[in-house]
Amino acid sequence: GAVPQKGSNVAIDYVMSTTGARYGTKIYSTADRNAPYRWVLGDGSTIPGLEEAVLGGEGVSPMMPGGIRRVIIPANLGYAPLAKPLPGQKKQECEAGKGIGPIPPITEDMGNYQRFKNIYCNPNIPYQPDLVMDIKLYGKRSSAS
Repeated sequence: GAVPQKGSNVAIDYVMSTTGARYGTKIYSTADRNAPYRWVLGDGSTIPGLEEAVLGGEGVSPMMPGGIRRVIIPANLGYAPLAKPLPGQKKQECEAGKGIGPIPPITEDMGNYQRFKNIYCNPNIPYQPDLVMDIKLYGKRSSAS
């Protein structure tokens, strides 16, 4: 299939990990819940590091549909804005569908979401560790499937 461009609808499966967790690195996997992450490239709803991983740039080729890539995303291209309180608030919303994504969903056990929130949405820690994402870009799917 064609390489996605800004304005394209894209879907990925990802495994989100961190370089800064004491009790294991994996935070969340879309494949575990059979729920790919979908967005429109360039619409501002997704962290810049993930956009760059799909679109390519600075010597990195764009992803091809069906392609798999591991990306290490520094805080400034990840969730650093979520850890900064908005004026008049103690913290920002850190929930799937509110703010920049992808954010693990709140599930019954809360473990994955809580780990993500403690690491990437916490204004009380002095830095954010790098985010590690293993991503698979889906190709265009027919509406019949």
